[in-house]
Parts: sequence; structure tokens; C-alpha cells
Amino acid sequence: MQRCIGAAPRRFLSLSLLSVMALSQGCQPTDEDLSVEESATGEVAQPVSVPGFAEMHHHMFAEEAFGGGWFHGKHNGSLVSCDGGFPESDHARVRMDLGSMLNVCPNAGGINLSGVPVLSQMFGVGGAVASEIIGEVEGTEGDTGLHLGRMSVPTQWPRWDTIAHQQAWEGWLQQAHQGGMSLVTISLVSNEFLCRALPYQNIKRPCDEMVDVDVQLQMARDFDARTPWAEIALSPAHARQIIASGKLAMVLSIESSKLFGTKNWQSELNRVYSLGVRSIQPVHQLDNRFGGAAPHNAIFQVSQFLENCHVDTDCGLTGNGFTLGFDVDANCKNTKGLTSEGRALVAEMMNKGMLVDVAHMSERSVDDTFAIAQSRNYYPMYISHGHFREVMHPGLAANEKTTPASIIRYLRQTGGMFGLRTAHDETRDYTRTPVANNCQGSTRSLAQAYEFGRLGLKVNMGFGADLNGFIQQTRPRFGPHGACSAGFAAEAAFQAQQQLTAGPPPLGTDFDNYGLAHVGLLPDVVRDLKQLGVNTTGLEGSSETFIRMWERATGTRTGMADSAANIDTSGVAAYVPKETRAAQYPTSSTCTNDSDCASTQYCGWGLNAGKCQNKKAKGAICGSARECLSNNCRWTLTCG
Repeated sequence: MQRCIGAAPRRFLSLSLLSVMALSQGCQPTDEDLSVEESATGEVAQPVSVPGFAEMHHHMFAEEAFGGGWFHGKHNGSLVSCDGGFPESDHARVRMDLGSMLNVCPNAGGINLSGVPVLSQMFGVGGAVASEIIGEVEGTEGDTGLHLGRMSVPTQWPRWDTIAHQQAWEGWLQQAHQGGMSLVTISLVSNEFLCRALPYQNIKRPCDEMVDVDVQLQMARDFDARTPWAEIALSPAHARQIIASGKLAMVLSIESSKLFGTKNWQSELNRVYSLGVRSIQPVHQLDNRFGGAAPHNAIFQVSQFLENCHVDTDCGLTGNGFTLGFDVDANCKNTKGLTSEGRALVAEMMNKGMLVDVAHMSERSVDDTFAIAQSRNYYPMYISHGHFREVMHPGLAANEKTTPASIIRYLRQTGGMFGLRTAHDETRDYTRTPVANNCQGSTRSLAQAYEFGRLGLKVNMGFGADLNGFIQQTRPRFGPHGACSAGFAAEAAFQAQQQLTAGPPPLGTDFDNYGLAHVGLLPDVVRDLKQLGVNTTGLEGSSETFIRMWERATGTRTGMADSAANIDTSGVAAYVPKETRAAQYPTSSTCTNDSDCASTQYCGWGLNAGKCQNKKAKGAICGSARECLSNNCRWTLTCG
């Protein structure tokens, strides 16, 4: 038995003291230690079901992602306002000389970035302008760059469209726990490319994904040691004990494109396992030594291009007739599956009873993972965060990262789960739900996806919110902060008015006006879905489902968990293009002056020239009074 000198942290006292002392000192437990742990937390024949819902993808410590140079606001202590800053002097900035990053591949096919607007804008201009371009993306106005209207907490941030301010503060996590969340998967995350795009003086250390992950791993262990109401779960039986004692069970996971760097992956896997990690995504945004990723965003296609200087002409995923970085087929699907190292990694994770998260994998990588799962009596595989392809709008459904019914079949057959993204995205109508899809981006469109998963795909679901994940969340149905606007401006204004006249009423919480601004409001998503008429029983019991999946991984399997023969993808209405829908409204989304727009809108300028824009709330950045709901743009260039 390995001996490590030092006192065991009080938070792991439910485990054997021998195993605890090894973990507390960063030592790898021996077989003898692990056997003691198993006897202390052994599975019971008929465990009592645990209550509560699971959030399966949560970036609690992402303030230290990207070299610690992007987010404002710590997960602990007091949240404070930020000053908004100026170029390269505050967070939420990209570097002034960003264009030079593309010089790594000067002779790779003579790609002309002017044909890809988002890339030419971001990489062909100075970083200060690029920061403002990010901040002009619909839904993130003022959250990045010179964010003078998004400095103050809690009145200006967080809100549903926050991508640069804290959404996972410990007080909000406790609020979510008190509201019914009993299990959360804490994803330790980073991305070297995004780190390299930040101003040098803003990052705390050289850009290295696994260094960032290790920093967050220690933060998780420190949080565990000092927090009486939450605890890191090391086995399914341990998770049951934690929840039964009234505490929040935290499952540690890793999400990194450069997983384990260039180090020996076997020793690294053993090391992170000894420190409490029980779930891993073998692949993230980029192809890596373990397998192929699912392309879905032009920014990461550029990142992949900088890794290999490859230009593909089989499909036009990045621009007209070409795809950067990824080797894709004619259907724009990544041709790369699991590598030999990837197959060995997945097999060793299964040997350890770890949870295999196939989110972000290419479809070929998922196929390869399923083949390994089959060979092991259908070992469970799960997706911690994703969208159902068949019910999403065509633009999103075209991304390989969206999940088709064929992969949901894999999850069901292996006894896995799906973490439903709480995104602001536009969904198609699912005709088998009574919930009207008349507030795009809100719980009404989330209900279309959830009900499609429940009634059509019949898959077990939890949340896969991805808070602090550089993405936007569920929009509010009320208020001035972007309600019902995943479609276009005129439709948004009409739908927002419908919410006031047709109900159901507001919940009476911050969720009404700020949407899913932070993790503490996840219980309100459940409440609003319920009052819309959604059957949330499965969602509300998803912690039990998650633990049963984990028990299947660590226990004895006798074969397929579910034949999944009853998947039904019908009932999804045909997508109606925005141009067709716009013709139904007296006010067009295009304009030449303010009179062309709704009363709560103004005719945009600059990047939004000719487009009706929602008027801004107090404190938002403005150039003239007509942009403000108050009709008052102060000398500080903020709405009064």
C-alpha cells in the first residue's frame, strides 16, 4: 500500500481513510487502496432512487481557461463590476495583432479570407476592431470589447447572452442545488487557440490546455475541501451517498482538444483518475491524437488549419468551395475517426469504469467508440451537451456536431444519456407537443427539442447547459434583454407581445428578464417548461438516471440496454424560411429609417446597417437617443 504523509481533507471522509490520504496528497491509490474504497462505498442491490436533476456540462472554474485571460468574475468570493476597459487593458479582448496568426500557413492553397466574412473581419483587422465585431454578434452586444454597457453586476451581467462574465459563481451553484439540482458534471476546459488570440498582458501563463485543466482540477478539489454542501463523487455509490445526505454530487470531467498534450496518455489518465476525474471527452474542437472532431464553427476550422495547414475542397464548410483544416467528405463530414491511441484510450477508460463522453466527436469517431462499447457488452456512452439535429433550424442542423437519431440509438442501446443544450437557437415546430413555438430562443423553443427527445427519440435526458462555455443560453420570454429574438426583429417584437397576452405569466424571478443568466436559474427553466405544459418528470429525475448509467459502466452488463427500435423522428414541421415569415409582418426586418421598424426598435447602423434593432436598456452602449428605450443617450455613451 502506498503511504503519503499528511492529513486527509475533511471532504473525502466518506471514503476509506487510506484512499483519501492518497488522493489528498496527489498520490495514485494502489489496488489495496481501491479495494478498501469499493468495500466502503460498495453498490447495493436495490438502491433508493435519488431526487433531483442533473446538469451534465458545467464550466465552474473556466475563469482559468484560456490562460486565465478571458472571463471576468471569480467562482468564489464577491462578484464585482468591471471597468469595461480599453484595447488590451481589460478582459474580453483579442490581441491587436490578431491577423498575424494566419501567417503560419502562408503557402497553403492561397486561401483568400475575404470570401469568409467572419474570418476576414476578425483576422484581417486590428484586435480592437475584432473585439467589437465579437461584441456585435446578435445576442452578445456589449459583452466583449468596449463593454461600457455591460460592466455592472447584477444589473448588466450576467444575462442569457453573457460570454465573457462569470455565470458559475458558487452562490448561484448553491441556489441551483437548493432549487432541485442534485448532480453536476464539472467540466475542466481550455482551448489553446483562444488563449493565443488574447492580449499577452491579460493571460496569466503560457498557453497550454492541460496546465489550465490542472489549475481547474486543483480549484475543484479546493472547493470540495471547503464546501459543506457539495462533494466530488468518486463512484456511483458515493454519488448516492452524497445526494442522500442532502449535498450536491460533483462529477469531474475534462474537455480539451490537446488532451494530455504530448505526454504518455496512460500515466496521465492514471494521474487525473487518482485526483478524482471520472469522465473525459477524448475529442474537443480539433482533431487530436485520439480522434476526429465534429466541425461546427469557422473559428475552429481556422484553428485546425493553423495546426496542419490543410485545405480541403470536397465541400465548402468554411467558404465557397473549401474547408480549412479538416479533411471532410462531400457531405462536409470529418473523415477521421478514432486513432489507434484513441481506441486504446477509450478501452482503458472503460477498464476504469469511467464515463465516455462522445460530445464533439466526429460521427466516424462515435461509430468507432460504439464498436468498442458493443464489444464490452454495450458499455454506456453519453453526450454531455448537444442539440437534436432533426428538430433544429437548417443552419445549425448542417453542423456535424448536432446529434442525429442514429447516434441517439447508440446512447439508448448502451444505456447512456443526452445532455440537452439550453441554447438560444431557433427550433422547428414539434407538432406532438402542445407548447406553441412562438418565442424563438426561449423555453418555448427549448420545449420543442426536449419533447422531441422525450416523445420521439425516447432518450434519457439531463441538462447540458454549458454555462461559462463561450455560448449563449435560453432567452427570456419577457423584458428588454433580447426576448424572443432568435428569428428576426419584427417577428421577435410580435412574439414578445404574445407572451404578455397569451401567457403563461412570468415566474417572478430574474429568469423572466435575464433568461438563463447563470447556473442558479436552471431550476427556473424547469419551472417555466412545466407551466408551459411540458412533462418534465424525466428531467427532474435525471440525477438518478445519470447514476444508473454510471453503475452500468462500473457493474456487470449482460448485453444491450435497450433495442431502441421505437425511435420516431416524424412530427417535426417543415422549416419556414425567415424571408417567408417576414412577409407576414407589416414591419420588415430591413429598414431605411426608424419608422420602418417596430416602436421598440431603431434602424441600425454600421455592421447592422439596414436592419431593425431592438432598443437598448439602461446602461447599454449607445450612439444616439433613438437607440435607447428611454430615448436618452447620456454623455457617457450609455442609455439613461
